[in-house]
Amino acid sequence: MKEQIQFYKNKLSFEMDPSDLFEAFENKEDIVAIDARQDFGYKKEHIPGAINLPHRDMTLESTAHLDKSKTYVCYCDGIGCNASTKGALKMSELGFSVKELMGGIEWWKFDGYATEGDNATAGSLIQCAC
Repeated sequence: MKEQIQFYKNKLSFEMDPSDLFEAFENKEDIVAIDARQDFGYKKEHIPGAINLPHRDMTLESTAHLDKSKTYVCYCDGIGCNASTKGALKMSELGFSVKELMGGIEWWKFDGYATEGDNATAGSLIQCAC
């Protein structure tokens, strides 16, 4: 039983769902969303306030300007994409506190949240002030 409890605690310390991220934005927590996809995906549509840092480009140099006191939440398209996992791994290796967004931008939209970009959606919920 203790192993199972620890498993779930560990899992929750490394991932969050869209409602957790939205709530963190609403509460003005020190969280930054990172779109780990290539720039064309970000330009098309992204989570409001997210920065684009493709996982392939994550290096000491490309992340030097980022604040290591914040938590970074990596996301990608969704369950058919592993850019968020690759990004979370690289950011962790670079010494950042990182979580992975479950379901990516697809679950973000499914839960009714707005997006920004060329194909932005208004969403059915209030847009976060992130």
